[in-house]
Amino acid sequence: MNVVYTDNNATTKVADEVIEEMLPYFGELYGNPSSMHTFGDTVNKKIKQARARVADLINADPEEIIFTSCGTESDNTAIDSAIKAYPNKKHIITSNVEHPGIKNFYQHLQKDKGYEVTFIRVDTKGLLDLDLLYKSMSDDTAIISLMWANNETGVLFPIEEIAKKAQEKNILFHTDAVQATGKVEIDVKKTGVDMLSLSGHKIHAPKGVGVLYVKKGVKFSPFLIGGHQENGRRGGTENSVSIIGLGKACELAKENLPIMNTIVRELRDYLQNQLLEKIPSSSVNGDLEQRLPNTVSIGFDAVEGESILLMLDREGICASSGSACTSGSLEPSHVLMAMKIPFKSAHGSIRFSLSHYNTKQEMDHIVSAMVPTIQKLRDMSPFWKDGKVV
Repeated sequence: MNVVYTDNNATTKVADEVIEEMLPYFGELYGNPSSMHTFGDTVNKKIKQARARVADLINADPEEIIFTSCGTESDNTAIDSAIKAYPNKKHIITSNVEHPGIKNFYQHLQKDKGYEVTFIRVDTKGLLDLDLLYKSMSDDTAIISLMWANNETGVLFPIEEIAKKAQEKNILFHTDAVQATGKVEIDVKKTGVDMLSLSGHKIHAPKGVGVLYVKKGVKFSPFLIGGHQENGRRGGTENSVSIIGLGKACELAKENLPIMNTIVRELRDYLQNQLLEKIPSSSVNGDLEQRLPNTVSIGFDAVEGESILLMLDREGICASSGSACTSGSLEPSHVLMAMKIPFKSAHGSIRFSLSHYNTKQEMDHIVSAMVPTIQKLRDMSPFWKDGKVV
């Protein structure tokens, strides 16, 4: 059975070009990039190239790029650095739809460290309450940290506007751009963010490698203290192979950005429109305009998302009912709950997240599988009778 993979916000296929770039460094070129000899320096030069490729994707300077193990480490490092830089400031601003990788860290700071964290609400479209955000800024605010794009709905926050407001108030601003990278244009110089996180496995690089961008001049304290690696900003021997792969993936992401915003967007819209047309009592979760080009979350009333996914899996279709970090829960996602999506719709919400590897034929296969799946589940549902929700 051929796999139809539409769960790219959870993780992506490692691109063939990335694998090819990495292979020599698994074998014959295994030197430590910190070594003084030529054998190690060969790897070091390749890491420098990767750093330049990452910087080029987001219009940063190479020395502003710190390699980490993942997006979660990058997020935690940014917040930890900010509160160390401003120890007398005990207030943090974020949103109530952040990824668990950073949301749980805020809860730790609240419970165990005595920090006040303001979680800015979103509306029914997933859009941020900007008035509340700006009113919440104070002299005691150490950092504002907001995702660029929501991993479940794809909704985009106005990062450039918020960064400007933060700058006016002399407040550090960090954005979790894990989902936005490679899908929308990112220019850190234009946007003005102080710190930005991204993750390799979301852009066709391997798992286990990420990046934290730190703007020149921003006070920074390392999260992992060890050797001199990353100019003393992140201790530990470099994950050379994955860093090299990430560099190539960033080069490819820049090349494929126009495809993401034309062909992939058209596939997403085609899938969305077909499902809404053929399946009654279904609706899109999130704003229809301010969102990623590859992502659609649709709620199907009176059914369970987990049941939909199990039946799709039998057809070789991979999708998601929410974040991969929380999908083990039977409760609707905190994102959809924060948006006040009705329970009967939120519980039956499915996220399809595409890549440039997907095709129209795959979208047709999804539609042909979804229509009878939803009908079968509704026939068994106590919340569905005579063609409508009860």
